[in-house]
Amino acid sequence: MSFKIVIDSCGELPEELKKDPRFESVPLTLIVGDSYEKNDDDSFDQKEFLEVVANCPVCAKSACPSPERFMEAYNADVDNVYCITLSSKLSGSYNSAVLGKNLFEETYGSKNIYVVDSKSASCGETQIALKIMEWEAQGVPFDEITERAEEFVKNMNTYFVLDNLDTLRKNGRMSGVKAVIASTLNIKPVMGADTGEIIQLAKCIGMKKGLSKMTEIALKEAVDTENKTLMITHCNNLKGAETVKSLMEADARFKNVIILDTAGISSMYANDGGVIMTL
Repeated sequence: MSFKIVIDSCGELPEELKKDPRFESVPLTLIVGDSYEKNDDDSFDQKEFLEVVANCPVCAKSACPSPERFMEAYNADVDNVYCITLSSKLSGSYNSAVLGKNLFEETYGSKNIYVVDSKSASCGETQIALKIMEWEAQGVPFDEITERAEEFVKNMNTYFVLDNLDTLRKNGRMSGVKAVIASTLNIKPVMGADTGEIIQLAKCIGMKKGLSKMTEIALKEAVDTENKTLMITHCNNLKGAETVKSLMEADARFKNVIILDTAGISSMYANDGGVIMTL
């Protein structure tokens, strides 16, 4: 069976999959003030973007792809199409992708199209895409893959530590975090996801302690790590990502470990220095 995996641009694809015709990234739009509005695609320049954000008094925002853009991505000569989006509690991308499916079926007729709410973001989306590719390679039927994907989403854990919470806070994405974060005291909260909503797991002073605490929590919650991929994305903080990798591998073995740099939307939310981890 032939297949295509569509992922919104909040998810990062490894370089080899960017060139794979079975994958397509549908870009969200990045908006900073009145002078910066660009698609989150291969032209994204993280350094330029972070500089624009740092120099702009207005908080960066994003706009999700149109249903028509998703419909266009689904229009492929394959048997099965899968679409993975960032959490529906963080963006309208999931709803737009579902509307795109409906538009496709109204226009072209019935097709195996499955839209996954990752209930995560960034490398959480990538994790799901890689599992679907693995199941397709094994010849698992479409209906069973959709069931497995939903179960995988339920069991996947997402963790992150950010050096700067301004974008999440100002865009209203921290409704699940009740504690007041005193940034002037260099307090770094360790965050996670509860059915797609951001929650606070711990607080530490300084980024180094925050990353250490994140790995401690992740290792306590980890199950069957030898059969899992540890995925880490970072926003201009490779050292932090490699520290997390070392700490995790010191106490657990993994099927694979992948480190990626954040794309545009993830860079917007993570801000300079943020580190995200999923397994």
